[in-house]
Amino acid sequence: MSIALFPGSFDPFTAGHEAVLRRIVPLFERVYVAVGNNSAKHCMFSVEERVARIEKAVADCSTVTVVSYDGMTIDLCHQVGAQVIIRGIRTAADFEYEQTIASVNRLQNPSIETLLVVADAEHRDISSTLERERLSHSTL
Repeated sequence: MSIALFPGSFDPFTAGHEAVLRRIVPLFERVYVAVGNNSAKHCMFSVEERVARIEKAVADCSTVTVVSYDGMTIDLCHQVGAQVIIRGIRTAADFEYEQTIASVNRLQNPSIETLLVVADAEHRDISSTLERERLSHSTL
């Protein structure tokens, strides 16, 4: 069974994240969206809120499971049986960062691949940081 893991803080889960997820869903039998809990990072939304938002956004995708996790992404791959880590990239800077992370993961387990998915043009300027800024000024 082909299983992929799409990890991130997803604070918040953006249209760009969703677009990447919807593009990769047909490629795998199961996709785990893994919401990382990093105690060193101050998040706008709790882990529970982020999981709930993602579950709502992908309720129509029966092969997607949303989970939260602490610790190393590579360890979660082992727990869920994922052979591939999915990462979205928007810019050359994202590529450089993700290339480094992929190399570290490969050192930890050479049998787990990292698949970098280039963002669609209309989502290239969307980031969780900008979304948090927009939401913090929202009057809703």
